[in-house]
Amino acid sequence: MPQGPAGSEPVTISKIAEAAGVSVPTVSKVLNGRADVAPETRARVEELIHRHGYRRRRGPGAGRSPTIDLVFHELDSAWAIEVIRGVERIARAEGLSVVLSESGGEQTPRDAWVEAVLGRQSTAAILVFSDLAPDQRARLTARSIPFVVVDPTGDTDEAVPSIGSANWNGGLVATRHLIELGHERIAVIGGPTDVLCSRARIDGYRSALDAAGLPVDPDLVRSGDFHIEGGHNHGRDLLTSPDPPTAIFAGSDLQAMGLYEAARELGVRIPEDLSVVGYDDLPVARWVGPPLTTVRQPLTEMAEEATRLALMLSRGQQPPNLRLDLATNLVVRQSTAAPRRR
Repeated sequence: MPQGPAGSEPVTISKIAEAAGVSVPTVSKVLNGRADVAPETRARVEELIHRHGYRRRRGPGAGRSPTIDLVFHELDSAWAIEVIRGVERIARAEGLSVVLSESGGEQTPRDAWVEAVLGRQSTAAILVFSDLAPDQRARLTARSIPFVVVDPTGDTDEAVPSIGSANWNGGLVATRHLIELGHERIAVIGGPTDVLCSRARIDGYRSALDAAGLPVDPDLVRSGDFHIEGGHNHGRDLLTSPDPPTAIFAGSDLQAMGLYEAARELGVRIPEDLSVVGYDDLPVARWVGPPLTTVRQPLTEMAEEATRLALMLSRGQQPPNLRLDLATNLVVRQSTAAPRRR
């Protein structure tokens, strides 16, 4: 049997092949992501590779294609465009191409995507608003293909390289701005409850209310989907309630767009009757009417940093930090104002 990291002998392909009862070429096919291996055989070899911590020994960049794989959970928003712009900018400067994929709304990419990355022998992989299953991480690691997660959806392992932003502080400054204008009945429309950045923004909202001595009304805390529809549906529900809020932190610029439409349908004026704060500072935020006050999340810069980190790892370099959260800041425009007296 192969010796683990604590054993006296290094793990080799031939030892993996012997333990799995297959030939060395078969193990090589699994390592290269080839499709012509029986599923049962592949699973047996993969399990041994993972169990014994085998990693292909090759020099930085050796045998790799000049590509970076970029996978999103969804590709249907301006949010994704900002991330693509950042990855493409760094990749182009390094003479690399970007292979773009979508996981169909799933937070974990399909195994077929991993197979494709292995087959291409990509230089690196970047995952946006998603994460890898442990066995998927092990497979990429065994082939020395580094990966970086942008805006992790959950509490990632400290060993997983990731780039995020200061979501808690973003929720705090958005809500504090509304409090300083004189609002007391402030609602929030977050994202999915199982998404880390959404929970952090709502925690920041709660902290701002607590610091101001204002109660947190559970009826004013909503979980959306970060899309226009979520902002519209929750917006209509909040604005037609018996005691509607005078201000709403919309959790994302897209949800703010949906909230704008709900307010228009109901004859609610922004900012005269309702103040709105978004999150992301997408380019469209400057052009809606009225221009949207929002928290700027540096999406393009996050993508650039993720790409630099992935390339550093691909060269065998060890960065000082595997996790980095970039700063957020409030951009005040014309969608917020002091509340009218009732």
